[in-house]
Amino acid sequence: MNHSRSTGSGIRPTRILHADAEGIAEAARLLRAGGLVALPTETVYGLAADATSGHAVAGIYAAKERPSFNPLISHLPSVEAARREGLFDANALALAKAFWPGPLTLVVPASSSCQVSELARAGLASVALRVPSHPLAHAILEAAGRPIAAPSANRSGRVSATSAEHVLADLDGRIDAVVDAGPAEVGVESTIIACLDGAPRLLRPGGVSRAAIEGVIGRPLVLAGEAGAAPISPGLLASHYAPAAAVRLDAEAPRAGEAWLGFGSEQAGFVAPAISLNLSPAGDLAEAAANLFGYMRQLDAQGPRAIAIASVPAHGLGEAINDRLRRAAAPR
Repeated sequence: MNHSRSTGSGIRPTRILHADAEGIAEAARLLRAGGLVALPTETVYGLAADATSGHAVAGIYAAKERPSFNPLISHLPSVEAARREGLFDANALALAKAFWPGPLTLVVPASSSCQVSELARAGLASVALRVPSHPLAHAILEAAGRPIAAPSANRSGRVSATSAEHVLADLDGRIDAVVDAGPAEVGVESTIIACLDGAPRLLRPGGVSRAAIEGVIGRPLVLAGEAGAAPISPGLLASHYAPAAAVRLDAEAPRAGEAWLGFGSEQAGFVAPAISLNLSPAGDLAEAAANLFGYMRQLDAQGPRAIAIASVPAHGLGEAINDRLRRAAAPR
């Protein structure tokens, strides 16, 4: 799979696939190969990629020109498939059985067998899951056989796409294909509920009403921002994973006692410390984005007093990488 398309180089125009068995099979093949495919959901067209591949997820951010790495919703074809990715308490399971498939997203602890990449989860220990009801999206998910991340299929800050034509106006040449199923049924976004610590919390109102949710769980929902509520989900400002070690940015070399997180080829004579990783020796920003959270976690787990991080270019995906690094380095 040639990922250079997702950098905006526009090697060839985006393919248009029909909403039939052949189009579904090709969309699933492209997704399994790490490609980007726009497809309809209940509300708008989503930009789909293999959520288990950090490199594929990085392609979403590159195509959308998204300025920071926020958690993405991973879409599954069934409750059973979703339960392999997350830990469902009684409330989460009741909500899933009541409202899936449909416009409800559940944020739950990631399971030990969770396949959703660190980048799609923004380095968090939780995962956002949804089982959509759009028949074509469901068919592609079944055929792909893995979690699929799918934020709206438009460049960041632009109006959401509700047709294949809208997708192409924003993303032609940046993604592999769009499945043309006609105009999407425009509606509100999915409701997002966090089931992380026993008290379900409403993070974002949407297609499933608060009253309906409270009717299932038999108790009032806690609202995001209320005392004690600090859940994480797509579409919200939130604290993200930061290492226990101090972080020093734009470092030219590590100091005594520091771990090293490099980028690109090291200069002649550079001596890496014992605790050292390189986001991308080749200087590939998509590779660096895919490795970012996992490598920071690996370095931090070895207990250095600080992590020195090499400069990362600020263009393209580098803008999002630097945004997350600044958050990790912020006083806390």
